[in-house]
Amino acid sequence: MKQFISNQLAGLYTWYHHRRLLKRWAYYRSRGMKLGKGVNLPWSTSIDTSHCFLISIGDNCGFGENCTVLAHDAMPNEYIDASVIGKVKIRESCHFGMGTVILPGVEIGPRSIVGSGSVVNRNIPPETVAAGNPVKVICTLQEYIEKHREKMKTAPLFEFKKYDENYLTPERLNEMLDRLDRSTGYMVGGYTAMVEDGECLFRTP
Repeated sequence: MKQFISNQLAGLYTWYHHRRLLKRWAYYRSRGMKLGKGVNLPWSTSIDTSHCFLISIGDNCGFGENCTVLAHDAMPNEYIDASVIGKVKIRESCHFGMGTVILPGVEIGPRSIVGSGSVVNRNIPPETVAAGNPVKVICTLQEYIEKHREKMKTAPLFEFKKYDENYLTPERLNEMLDRLDRSTGYMVGGYTAMVEDGECLFRTP
């Protein structure tokens, strides 16, 4: 009975959270922001609401928790009676680590990755990986992919539909803890589940 009530409460929370996100995304679009489909834009992502009409985000982008997207900077206002404003163009399939700050006037090319805690104050070319404060290009997307493919040959692998928090049993949890004592690993199949099984409730329609 307790498990049933817990599941019901979890489902209610998920429904409520999803409704809040849908309203928020609709509000941004109503203010002129271009927001593509399949974007993971969490509640904790801070959007420059007053200037969101200067922001465009392409399809299938993803943001970690506590990212910030700014289209204006009022810092010099007191001294020169002027604020900086600029378009922010985030092309399709870009992904941003937790705490990334994106400043006005930048364009981030398609299929780019930006590491956690980065400050994006300049354009980022397509299909690159960048990180840092200020942000710098580290490698190409292809180099990044090959690096992880190579590591996956020896790293612990965990199937999404068995080891994700929604499927995890106490036995699998203990197994995961033990295997990750020796190295980092990979959760595999999550993107496939999202696309094929519709596990994309928290992405923009």
